[in-house]
Amino acid sequence: MALTTGTDNQALLDAQLELWHTTFAYIKSMALKSALDLRIADAIHGNGGAATLAQIVYNSKLTLHPSKIPCLRRLMRVLTSTGIFAVQHGDDDNGSTGELTYGLTPASQLLVGSTSLTPFMSLLLHGIYVSPFLGLSTWLQQHEHSDPTLFEMTHGQTVWDMNDHNPAFGALFNEGMVCDSSFIMDIVVKECGHVFQGLSSLIDVAGGLGGAAQSISKAFPHIKCSVLDLPQVVAKAPASANVSYIAGDMFESIPPANAIFLKWVLHDWDDADCVKILKNCKKAIPPRDAGGKVIILDMVVGAGPSNIKHKETQVMFDLFIMFVNGAERDEQEWKNIIFEAGFSDYKIIPVLGVRSIIEIYP
Repeated sequence: MALTTGTDNQALLDAQLELWHTTFAYIKSMALKSALDLRIADAIHGNGGAATLAQIVYNSKLTLHPSKIPCLRRLMRVLTSTGIFAVQHGDDDNGSTGELTYGLTPASQLLVGSTSLTPFMSLLLHGIYVSPFLGLSTWLQQHEHSDPTLFEMTHGQTVWDMNDHNPAFGALFNEGMVCDSSFIMDIVVKECGHVFQGLSSLIDVAGGLGGAAQSISKAFPHIKCSVLDLPQVVAKAPASANVSYIAGDMFESIPPANAIFLKWVLHDWDDADCVKILKNCKKAIPPRDAGGKVIILDMVVGAGPSNIKHKETQVMFDLFIMFVNGAERDEQEWKNIIFEAGFSDYKIIPVLGVRSIIEIYP
């Protein structure tokens, strides 16, 4: 009988830990979803930035039975161990360790106030988005890539049809997209504002309700900003004195402008469709020496910081977007579709966390 050493056993336990840690990763997501649903960050924020469990319950107006308070404490233990919230022991008047007090971290600070990312995170964690991944292995085995998407296999309709036919989800989708646009575009303007310098007109292709275009127009009022999207989307667009809305189809044609802006558009489409879109973009802009260019805000897998959390987030989002047959691309994959569409050069600006700005030139 072979004997194992302490080192061998530790290696086995470390391997088991790796499996367990990955297996229970979804608990982190569901704990965050619960925090969003229960508005825990707002409750802590409303209590001056620090709150006990009782104060969280009171300030969030939760209808929790007293027997569930220990369960809330266990939820908070997960959320503090993952860095969403902070925790510290309070001291009573006698100097003894008192009740736990919870506070906000940089992550949960993003979940409060007028610029809260809660709508976008709530969208990503909605059951409609999460449930398709329970059938991922089935989809991989049973369907060709051109067959129904993972989302369609699960829900019987496309995500766009779901948005149109499920008003509550459609509202959450639109609110989430506007929320993300507002957040990232504020940073784009500050970190990459130079890419908009010298432009007199810009078309935000598939720009939805115009969150990105509004941000660009506000920062650069000399740029005539327009949004191109499908008629049913444009019909819901808000009235604006700074941004005009054009009903159309990016696969058919794109109105002329100095620059075309594509925010998180191309990752929804396969390479062939992306080439079609980019070719139409190229037709819409002037030559490079006249200032023509396409500005893409998207992921470049492998670009940016090299830390493990950054890399994991990029590849996990790439797998996530596969539920609509979308894909994130590394630099070589971007280069392939850019040059196939007839462009002559490109530049990647990796200053937006997991996302980048890509300028491409005719």
